[in-house]
Amino acid sequence: MLGGCERRMSGLLTSADAHPVDYPTSKAVSYMGELLAERTGGRLGIKLYAGGQLGSETDTLEITSFGGLDLNRVNLAPLNSMEPMTLPLSLPFVFDSVDHMRRVVDSEIGDEVLASLEPHGLVGLCFYDSGARSFYNKARPINSPSDMKGMKLRVPASDLYVAMVNALGANAVPISFGEIYQSLTQGVIDGAENNWPTLVSERHYEAINYFSLTEHLLTPEALVMSKASWDRLDASDRDLVARTAKESVIKMRELWDAKVEEAKAAIAASDVVVNSVDKQPFADLMKPVWSEFITTPQQQSIVERITAMGGQ
Repeated sequence: MLGGCERRMSGLLTSADAHPVDYPTSKAVSYMGELLAERTGGRLGIKLYAGGQLGSETDTLEITSFGGLDLNRVNLAPLNSMEPMTLPLSLPFVFDSVDHMRRVVDSEIGDEVLASLEPHGLVGLCFYDSGARSFYNKARPINSPSDMKGMKLRVPASDLYVAMVNALGANAVPISFGEIYQSLTQGVIDGAENNWPTLVSERHYEAINYFSLTEHLLTPEALVMSKASWDRLDASDRDLVARTAKESVIKMRELWDAKVEEAKAAIAASDVVVNSVDKQPFADLMKPVWSEFITTPQQQSIVERITAMGGQ
């Protein structure tokens, strides 16, 4: 655990990210640190521990909630088991496009979900993209749910992801993010699911043969701050941290969109076979999953508001 006294003296806020240092989310947090340093004359800044240096997202999230880390960029999967209000944003096929997802998280809905994290020792600052997630594997192209039968597919440590993959007929295998490549090469799993940039940046494309564009999830990721660290800041610094976090979203999206195009070009030049799919048969199998995880009127209201914002 990182020492709180050292952090206050140095003015550096510590931050963790499972992605590499040159990944859009990592670069966005670094950009936020540059803004903080610029606007405080170097009094505040961010020390980023990228590439999973401090452990899995589940581990670093726990450290953050206890105040051992100041900032943390995490997928919503580890937050799902902590806070039910994050589940509507995580549902498969709840968003119909990247634009739809961005409009939702930039709205009052996003603010409500971020605010729900405070009782868990976290202050939700903003949402980043995690792209359109699709399935990739070594065995065969996935054109329909029947093609997934019997496949061992990696998922994050999330009951929702497990239920989703199992409902599609595959076998969900929860494995930490940093172990995917090795698990693919050693045959522990047949495949996984993620976005274009991750497929390339983590070199997963070297260990698979097929990338099937189910785009089943457009779940955003969250940048959170330890409530203990937040409370140590005075009001003006809290406002500055909140504003620079929102500004980093603009930078992240620019970097993300460019990274997606870059990754598509890299995959096109590889031996990986990419195929589009009819998403409706996959979406139809998600109805029981939605019912299992959306259990309160508050959650249902958010789902209805999300779907009402789609199709624009």
